[in-house]
Amino acid sequence: MNIRAASLVTLALLPLTIGPTPASPTLVGFASLPADSFIPGPTSGRFLTGREINDRPIPFPGQQPVQGFSAIVQGTDGRYLGMSDNGFGAQTNSADALLLVHELDIDFRTENGGSGTVKRLNSTPLSDPRDLINFPIVAEGAAYPNGANDIPVDPAVANGRLLTGADFDIESFRRDGDGNFWFGDEFGPFLLRTNASFEVIAEPLPTPGVQSPQNPFLGAGTPNLPASRGYEGMAISPDLSTLYPMLEGTVDGDPAGTLRIQQVDVATGAFTGKQWLYSLDPGGVAIGDFTRVNDRAFLVIERDGNQGANARHKKVYLVDFGRVDDNGQLIKTELADLLAINDPFDLNRDGNTLFRFPFVTIESVLPIDPFTLLISNDNNYPFSIGRGSDIDNTEFILLRIDRPLSLPLPATR
Repeated sequence: MNIRAASLVTLALLPLTIGPTPASPTLVGFASLPADSFIPGPTSGRFLTGREINDRPIPFPGQQPVQGFSAIVQGTDGRYLGMSDNGFGAQTNSADALLLVHELDIDFRTENGGSGTVKRLNSTPLSDPRDLINFPIVAEGAAYPNGANDIPVDPAVANGRLLTGADFDIESFRRDGDGNFWFGDEFGPFLLRTNASFEVIAEPLPTPGVQSPQNPFLGAGTPNLPASRGYEGMAISPDLSTLYPMLEGTVDGDPAGTLRIQQVDVATGAFTGKQWLYSLDPGGVAIGDFTRVNDRAFLVIERDGNQGANARHKKVYLVDFGRVDDNGQLIKTELADLLAINDPFDLNRDGNTLFRFPFVTIESVLPIDPFTLLISNDNNYPFSIGRGSDIDNTEFILLRIDRPLSLPLPATR
């Protein structure tokens, strides 16, 4: 059974009601993409350390791993677009990992049937054919950076000006009303705009007053954001005119444990100067995604840095731009605990009616209807082992909030 996604424009007109004490969510759909999923492409993994990682020989000759997904948006005909993580976990080891977007057909297993499989229909690399990126990228070099053996840049990368995980750490993406895509990057942090073919169509948009140690324009300046703690999540308004990119790290000078949510006008391609502050729970170390529900309400995935039996904090919260506390920080309401999910139909076939999503990085949440969420993990291929003794598959789950309670949304102030 292939569950078709509802229109998010319709969803924007419907209330999402929850209460201060959430009911345990119920698993109503499950699908999985095998960890060892690859596409043909330039050899990857040459800058990983060792000959094997979790029993996988490295590098990966003539292949690029599909990996887990850092963000998902709706495609056409009930399909989805999934954005792979930027590489192998670091700028220094990801120069030969392409930045990729995949079209996916997800056949969820439900109580009424379904295969629980995911088909990758096609994969497209991000590229800069117009030479719009205003700093050196991997494709412009004779050899890969940080390569001890002076490995020549693959001709496909050089000739196609393909972007890699040493150029940008893309962790979020959204499609605007013109059909173009915006990507949130962690290195700058930047916003990167492409057309529907994922070709860059504008210079990277820098974040006013914020730079990480990996920012190519830092020079002798002092960074004020931790490395790789840029735009992990990014929401877009129901009318597709406004972006809300969300940092994963705290900017120096902001209250400890708070994360900035910025506002960007799509038409002008500029930051408006308006922002909000989101406060992490004591058990949370990072957010995984930031997604809109309607014009004022948004979902946040918050997580700790643990996996498997050690996972303690993997939650989805609702925030409303009209509800802030006395410190000016957004008031959040817990919507779902991803470590305590009812699974009455044992959809993942593990023999248990309690389902846990115990992955170190859970980075995609997408509302399907007012009470159903699609959530997916990033398996950090070839590293993460949260489900068992082997590398995690990429899992896609549908959660239903079965007992929503009324939560009035006061006027924006």
